[in-house]
Parts: sequence; structure tokens; C-alpha cells
Amino acid sequence: MDIRRFKSFVVIVDTGSITRAADILHIAQPALSQQLAALEEHFGTKLLTRSQQGVVMTDAGAQVYRHAQIILRQMEQAHADVVAAGKHLAGRVSVGLTPFSSAATLSFELLAETRRRFPGIVLHLTEGVGQTYSQMLMNNRLEIALIHGAGPMKGLRFDPLLREDFYLVAHEKFGIKAGDTPVPISALEPLPFLMPPAYNFVRRAVEAAFARSRADLTVIGEVEVIRTLTRAVGSGLGATIMPKAVADRIVSEGAGPTICRSISPKIEETLSLCVSEYAPLSEPAIAVQALLHELTERLKQ
Repeated sequence: MDIRRFKSFVVIVDTGSITRAADILHIAQPALSQQLAALEEHFGTKLLTRSQQGVVMTDAGAQVYRHAQIILRQMEQAHADVVAAGKHLAGRVSVGLTPFSSAATLSFELLAETRRRFPGIVLHLTEGVGQTYSQMLMNNRLEIALIHGAGPMKGLRFDPLLREDFYLVAHEKFGIKAGDTPVPISALEPLPFLMPPAYNFVRRAVEAAFARSRADLTVIGEVEVIRTLTRAVGSGLGATIMPKAVADRIVSEGAGPTICRSISPKIEETLSLCVSEYAPLSEPAIAVQALLHELTERLKQ
């Protein structure tokens, strides 16, 4: 099996188009189609279905995609191991850090500490609201992810690291006073809220808490960028409810007079380190995993 066929197949799937994949790989489209045909002939089954909208994996194609990711990563790691033999850990490690969580506050520190301790490791960090990290782990597009939830989920191993308490952040103009006592959810009904999209784990946790308290959550805007959310909350456009680490960041980086208060009943979620059950971690990935454990321990202090 020519390893280039696996690489071509992965690029076709990721781009959703043979034409776009050919441009990225700098090969002619007919040649790429021949590589795909050879791959399908090798496995004796159809791997992709084609339409005017692009290409979609069949069930068999999804299995080939998963194994291709493993094989390509192993080849990449083998090359790095040979280059670094007798020197130090080297290779590429992909990590997903779920936004709107304590995980997102670790990104710079993780990058800096990895560079300081393991200069041969190339860290690929992803912080995307619209991406399903669990699926990316199962497809081997990610090796490690810090995500909300404690499982179980078939094909994944969850290692709960900490519980995140959610806090209200609101401009002073909304009449929320500073204090150590929690704010009842029922008192938050009049506030306009800025939240992540409905499919986001934080949004779902907040909506569930309001529903349990028989309170209405008024969302006036959906924001996927922390910087934009910080500016909007600081200017008084709306309030938000976020895990404590994110709430503290909004207060510290915002320009307006904002109040940060705990909520009653408490809203909390588990942050877990998640890896695939099927693909063993490389030595560099194991080192990064240990570093993530260390950094999240600091958040508890």
C-alpha cells in the first residue's frame, strides 16, 4: 500500500472535494481520482459517495479514514524518532482545548511550557466552538482533548480533572451588586444574556439550570469569540454566565465596571482529559498529557 494514497484520501475527506484536494496536494485531478480508485479496489468497497455538493464517506470509508490517520501519524512519529534518536522527545502533538472553559485559559501556558521543556515537540492547538472534539479523537485528527463531560462514550477514555463552577458576569448598570453570596437564578430573568451557540456545552448547562429553576433565559446574542464577549459584557450590551476561569478573564480584560457573582442553585460541569481508546499515544503525546495534568492541578489552587 502506497502511503500517499492514505494521505490523499484524508485530504479529500477533510476538504470534502476531490478538486480542492487536488489543488492542495498539487497533483492533477485525474491522477488523484486514480489514487482513490486504487484505494477502493484494494479494499474492495466504495469509500466515498460523490454528489454536486462534494464527497461523503461511506461506513467503510470512515473506517479507512480512522486507520489512515493512525498510520500517517505513526509514519510522522517514526520520522521524528529517527531524527531525534538519542537526543530528545520530538514530533507533532495535536490538542483540542474546549473554549469557554478553564481549558481555554491554559493554551498559552501549555504552548510556552511545552516549548521550554520539550523543544522538539511541535504542539498543534485547536480551540473551535463548532468542532466536535470527541469525533475528532475517534477519527484520530486529535490525540488529546480537554472537554466538558465525564463520559462514558464508546471509543473514548475520560479522565475527570476538575469541576468548574459557573459565575455570572454583568455590568453594574444591570443592578447586580458585588457580594460573596450567590445570586438566585430567579433574579436573573430580567437580564439580557450573551451566550455561546445552543450546541455548546456551557450553553446547554446554563439552559438546564434555568429550566430546573423555572426561570426564563433571555439570549440576545450568540458569541463564539471570547474577546468579543469580553468587550460586549464590559460595555453593558448583555450579561453572561461562564465557568469561573473564563468569568475572571472577562472581568480582568474588560474595560467596563463589571460584577462577578456565584449563582444559586450552583451550575457546575466536569472538565475531563479525553483520549482515544483505540490509538495509543506517542511518547511526545504522553509528555504533553502529563503537562496538562500538571497545569490543571494549578487551577485548583
